[in-house]
Amino acid sequence: MDNQNTTMQITNTTTEQSLYERDFYQWGLYNAELLKQGRLSEIDIENIAEELESISRRDKRELASRLERLITNLLKWQYQQNKRSTSWIKTINTQRREINRLLKDSPSLKYGIEVIVNEEFKNSSVSFQKETSISKNILPIECPYTFEQLSDYDFLPE
Repeated sequence: MDNQNTTMQITNTTTEQSLYERDFYQWGLYNAELLKQGRLSEIDIENIAEELESISRRDKRELASRLERLITNLLKWQYQQNKRSTSWIKTINTQRREINRLLKDSPSLKYGIEVIVNEEFKNSSVSFQKETSISKNILPIECPYTFEQLSDYDFLPE
């Protein structure tokens, strides 16, 4: 089905319930096509704005989650030397790779990254305690790793 027929079909099937509520995927394709055609007066501005904000928040949440997992595993590596394993290395490298992908796609996420690192260190401290049964009180108050260290594939704390 070509884009013009898609646009006409969607226009004809839109009734009381908005396309956004009925079929998010089709709504996205439809609004993308309207934008491409320059039919700006027909786009769903309110929902597009909400979705763009949601995407931004989602990416920041993913970055935070991956930083937490990375920091937790680096803490385990540092404080449980006798339990080091290749699975920890794999997890550490996976988190670094995914963080780098996120930052490549959305470089502005790097602004204020040290604040996010320190926030996620607090979460990592709790995870560390739960996963190791070692009191989080032995950890420093702030994250002992810089973002540069967290990003460095060769960095492992000793």
